[in-house]
Amino acid sequence: MQDDAHHDENSAVEIHGPEAFAAMRKAGKLAAELLDYITPFVVPGARTGDIDDLCDAFTREHGAVSAPLGYRGYPRAVCISANHVVCHGIPGDKKLEEGDIVNIDVTPKLEGWHGDSSRMYLVGDRISLKARRLVDVTYECLMLGIEQVKPGNTLGDIGHAIQQHAEAANFSIVRDFCGHGTGQTFHTPPSVLHYGKPGEGLTIKPGMIFTIEPMLNAGKYDVKVLADGWTAVTKDKSLSAQFEHTIGVTDTGVEIFTLSPKGYTKPPYI
Repeated sequence: MQDDAHHDENSAVEIHGPEAFAAMRKAGKLAAELLDYITPFVVPGARTGDIDDLCDAFTREHGAVSAPLGYRGYPRAVCISANHVVCHGIPGDKKLEEGDIVNIDVTPKLEGWHGDSSRMYLVGDRISLKARRLVDVTYECLMLGIEQVKPGNTLGDIGHAIQQHAEAANFSIVRDFCGHGTGQTFHTPPSVLHYGKPGEGLTIKPGMIFTIEPMLNAGKYDVKVLADGWTAVTKDKSLSAQFEHTIGVTDTGVEIFTLSPKGYTKPPYI
């Protein structure tokens, strides 16, 4: 689940030790296993509320709770955002349709630690070329951002790598939401913007734990939040896509806590 974008370079960013990394490995692995598990259920005709129920049951069966459920009043266990929904789509009676692209964002809280991750899914086989391209480039942006995570680099280096790749492909970067620190608290400093300039912003240090979760739109980057107070959509109704990993900064680079055990990186997942 995204944080609202705001600059907080001056806020205290927690530096975590080996025990926290061990706990985040477990929580992150569960998040990835949950996204693996739900994959065969993301098909034409599937009701988003049923997918949410399956995710919540899987989370509980594995000794965790769904952190989004009740967070600031959020009513469901996961976020399911299809097509022009950017993020925070509330599962319910909506049925997925052939050709949809959909993001599922999960955060199981295991033994007090948050494993936060999201993935795109293609619904059915008749996916437009533009939609596939948007999904592919969004995943590439996530991984290019992660490549910039190393001690001495800055958050601006992450944002710049993402923004350059997205805009070169004629997609836009959502400004209103961003990545965030996490751990025993769902959302903490720093705010991780998905655009920026090299060398600017907070200096990355070993022990930091945060999410990178770029949202790319096929049209303009402007979004609006619907009357439910959660669902964010593109103002121009263009398609939107997002991927998210939770990472920890090591002495030499980065550890991704939310890698898929099944090797599911980007769709199609085979």
